[in-house]
Amino acid sequence: MKAKLTANTIKTLKPERVLYEVRDTEIKGFLVRVLPSGAMTYFFQYRNAKRRQQNYRIGAVGTLKPRQARDIAEKLAGKVLGGIDIQANKKAERTKGEIEKYQTWEAFLKLQFKPWVLEHRRQGAQTVKRLETNFGDLKEKPLTDINSWIIEKWRAKRLKDGVSKSTLNRDVGDLKAALTKATEWRLIGSSPLAALKPFKLDETATVRYLSGAEEKRLREALKARDDLIKSKRTSANDWRSERGYALLPTLIRCTYADYLHPMILVAKNTGMRRGELFQLTWKDVNLRGKQLTVGGAKAKSGQTRHIPLNAEAVTILKFWQAQTSNKGPVFPSEQGTPLTNIKNSWSGLLKKARLKDFRFHDLRHDFASKLVMAGVPLNTVRDLLGHTDLKTTLRYAHLAPDHKAEAVEMIK
Repeated sequence: MKAKLTANTIKTLKPERVLYEVRDTEIKGFLVRVLPSGAMTYFFQYRNAKRRQQNYRIGAVGTLKPRQARDIAEKLAGKVLGGIDIQANKKAERTKGEIEKYQTWEAFLKLQFKPWVLEHRRQGAQTVKRLETNFGDLKEKPLTDINSWIIEKWRAKRLKDGVSKSTLNRDVGDLKAALTKATEWRLIGSSPLAALKPFKLDETATVRYLSGAEEKRLREALKARDDLIKSKRTSANDWRSERGYALLPTLIRCTYADYLHPMILVAKNTGMRRGELFQLTWKDVNLRGKQLTVGGAKAKSGQTRHIPLNAEAVTILKFWQAQTSNKGPVFPSEQGTPLTNIKNSWSGLLKKARLKDFRFHDLRHDFASKLVMAGVPLNTVRDLLGHTDLKTTLRYAHLAPDHKAEAVEMIK
């Protein structure tokens, strides 16, 4: 249909069951599109240098008067005659505007990186929190102004304040990863921190595992903690009974007072990470087959792995399952949801066991160290820990001194 697109013409247009267009009789390419919903929009249609048809949206009827739309269409026609691809220019301007919107560190982190990392990384929330906390002073800086010199100064100050090199490597690594994403999304040409090297670390020296005496104290502290909690529960119920209050669930016949004892020993016997234990469900545990599965979605490496359960781990899980449930999280919170924090209970246990400089993650080191010292091949240890690179597992290599001694004795 063709007609001069004036106010009177627009008033006469009615929606039909299918979309239709009315082309202006005077300005070639100028048209109005009428949708079945009744919405109408002005467009300018042309072919670019490659002879491909382009539809340039001018605006909605009601927002623009017909006269205004005609004026815009005439200007667009003039540009096209001058060899300008108006649609390509429009897209370029829109892209430029988007890029400019994300140019500061604060805007990029909030609008781009944060939504992405929360969606695609299991520990995305922790990553965002570290970036916000550590690099808040950068918030007004354009991404391209965040250079190695600025971060070197920041790193030197933090090092002077007593922050460890490994922590600084992790924090700077998060920042570099964010800026690498900015390059992938074409917000900047290249990462300004690409040349910044991490601190070299003596990984072997950082391995912490339990001595025989420390392990004994840890197990005794776990047992003592259970006994104390059970005793307090019994006393509380005696008090409640005397006053006619409802009794709390008894712990007398329970093997464990709560989650901590079984969780610690399962961690020690499997080398699982804390987050993996928090997310472990009973459907991941095969007691009959003496194996548990860490799904790829729950693993740091993103790869599923299967961990054999030794006799102690099987016994622990059987007793724990008997007093809790065979559904949902293996180590649930009081609300039945997966645990998210055991800081207080873990700190109290370390104090009771008189353990110094020992983190929950060191239970994983303990597992790996004992395996290596028992002569288990490093490649097997790597599979059990879920390391993607053997280099990570090599930090435990020095714990097999007998093999080194045998090697040097071969020199005659």
